[in-house]
Amino acid sequence: MTTITIIWLLSPLLFGIGLYLVPKLAQYIALTISLLSMGYALALMITPEWYGSWQLLDSFGITFVTDALSSYFILTNALVTIAVVLFSWQSGKTAFFYVQLMIVHASVNTVFICADFITLYVALELLGIAVFLLIAYPRTERSIWLALRYLFVSSAAMLFYLIGAILVYQSSNSFAFEGLDQGSSEAVVLILLGLLTKGGIFILGFWSPLTNSESETSVSALLSGIVEKGAVFPLVRLTLMLDDLNWIIILFGVGTVYLGVTYAIFEEDTKGTLAFSTFSQLGWILVAPTVGGFYALAHGLAKAAIFFITDLLPSRNFNTLQNKSVQTGVWVALVIPCLSISGFPLVTGFGAKMLTLDNLLPPLPTVVMDVAAIGTAVVYAKFIFLPRGGQTPIKTSILISLVFLMGGLIIGNYLVYEAYTLFNVGKAIIIVLSGWLGYFLIKQWLGFGLPRNLENFEHLIGIMSLTVVGLLGIVLA
Repeated sequence: MTTITIIWLLSPLLFGIGLYLVPKLAQYIALTISLLSMGYALALMITPEWYGSWQLLDSFGITFVTDALSSYFILTNALVTIAVVLFSWQSGKTAFFYVQLMIVHASVNTVFICADFITLYVALELLGIAVFLLIAYPRTERSIWLALRYLFVSSAAMLFYLIGAILVYQSSNSFAFEGLDQGSSEAVVLILLGLLTKGGIFILGFWSPLTNSESETSVSALLSGIVEKGAVFPLVRLTLMLDDLNWIIILFGVGTVYLGVTYAIFEEDTKGTLAFSTFSQLGWILVAPTVGGFYALAHGLAKAAIFFITDLLPSRNFNTLQNKSVQTGVWVALVIPCLSISGFPLVTGFGAKMLTLDNLLPPLPTVVMDVAAIGTAVVYAKFIFLPRGGQTPIKTSILISLVFLMGGLIIGNYLVYEAYTLFNVGKAIIIVLSGWLGYFLIKQWLGFGLPRNLENFEHLIGIMSLTVVGLLGIVLA
């Protein structure tokens, strides 16, 4: 098992570098590597004997853990990467793009099985560099600024994190995650600050919406579908290991859910709405870490599909879209993932939403997240109730990627058939219908816009500094 895992882990890096030698095969190699990851994740899910933990070196070195949680996140990474490769097939992307895509893929896979702070640091830093290059890929002034903005924030966050990891080793003589239990309050604060910022959580994540909405569509899907979950996953793992973190994670998780959904409701831009929705959905993963892997899978598939479909809409502005018609086939493809994220029965998001509501971290009351779920339904009603009937040509590559993602949303629904109780189905329908009713009641006010000053670069850095003080107070309390 150890040998198989190491080969799987290194293959994207080794073959990714080889893409430069055979650039004409770049797409095929990237697709093959992603399919191998999918196979590994599925094998891990159906073979619990593969679960376990081991160290490649002693306390100074690498610790790996494979379990049900990591298998769902690895599968999400594989499926989203496959979809991005398929979507980009006819776009004329160079080998450079696919090399960076494979580095992102390998880095995120490493995050999902590592259990020590130094390996996690290396993986997240490598991830940050590759994402920077993908955001800057178009080489426009706007894309380069967005990429530099992301890199600056990411590097600052990981500097805080690294200091925290060193403090953990100082107190426990180990970089293993378990060492955080013996770490000082300062270590906990710095590590949380780094991961919360990198993962785009609460006000520390205000770098995320603009980056996601203004990047190329394939990169937006990658960022929302998997990249930001790379820093959220360690938070989930640490929460499951250390009960003392529960109420801190509840605080940030619920804050993220409500802040993101509020901005998403009043956002006029389609990709901006999706970006703020991703911001919100990350909070859902945090408030129920025991089922966070399945929620990440459901969200990753649906969000990638919706981002791809935005390329087929006649405009990015909702006000303009209300006066234009969306091709019926495109509209149907749009409705399925929107219903999934809303938690409607018969798609994967229903099971994810119901399992999350049934497994919230104590003492978080269910009603708090029920209201948030209604808010999510309001957000996606903006897409569902667009007018239909126009004509839009669809590239074969986009069509194949959408069929692949839709298949995942339908098949994944059967992984949690136990969620289909009469009570859950009724509750889900009431939540979605309430959201749709809310959409029509507040429709005329959806475009007034909310202040976005916190997205300015100088404020992003300032927020990190202020959050250090706030987190320290919370941890000491």
